[in-house]
Amino acid sequence: MKITAADYVRDYILRLTFNDGAVKLVDFTPLMQKGICRKLQDMDYFRNYTLDPFTVDWNNEIGFAPESLYERGVTVS
Repeated sequence: MKITAADYVRDYILRLTFNDGAVKLVDFTPLMQKGICRKLQDMDYFRNYTLDPFTVDWNNEIGFAPESLYERGVTVS
């Protein structure tokens, strides 16, 4: 499983496209409450994501398993 595209939607929500064709909205708000993930509360930092070969990445510091984002996401298409 991997993420092939990511688009900012609003607030702390990204639209993620997975390699199986699923497109899901993922709200990262619940994920940014502890440890290094608190950095995601800074909107400038949150919006400055990239894609590594498998998932969404923030400055090579924060990344989430694509499988967990898939499960957490709400299907949009």
